[in-house]
Amino acid sequence: MSAEDKPYRPCVGLMLIDGRGKVWMGHRSDLPADANDGAWQMPQGGIDKGEEPLPACLREMEEEIGLPASGVEILAEAPGWFKYDFPDDVPTKRRRGFAGQTQKWFLARLTADASAIDVTGVEHPEFDRWEWVDLAEVTGRVVAFKRDVYRQVVAAFAPLIGKN
Repeated sequence: MSAEDKPYRPCVGLMLIDGRGKVWMGHRSDLPADANDGAWQMPQGGIDKGEEPLPACLREMEEEIGLPASGVEILAEAPGWFKYDFPDDVPTKRRRGFAGQTQKWFLARLTADASAIDVTGVEHPEFDRWEWVDLAEVTGRVVAFKRDVYRQVVAAFAPLIGKN
């Protein structure tokens, strides 16, 4: 099978910023509480059949961090889709038959109070805690196989952060 023939799961991702331009990152609850390297990520998830990317992004945001769509302002959509392959050590169950993911990313600013974010009160918690980080920290906090995508996301949105 050629690289072009590999099946990639269509997904969305959200870079959520606060009024200072800090970026929301959550610590994955399936990793040790003291894990830092690669244990953090921004909200992201799969696009359901028949679902458009923006509604999927807003749904994933609410499912993962408890924040409703009314709590954010969408500022931008990344040009194109960003893709990564799963490394060999990712369990088959997490792969769901895909070689990796292709993701459409959005930039949003928090308009609600940060107390509206509740990562542990959602139905299926993916994060055990969260924090606002500097844009320069984002790429280094994510698992290695996602870093290239996160670099592309940061590059796409960095010029817009601070202007909004």
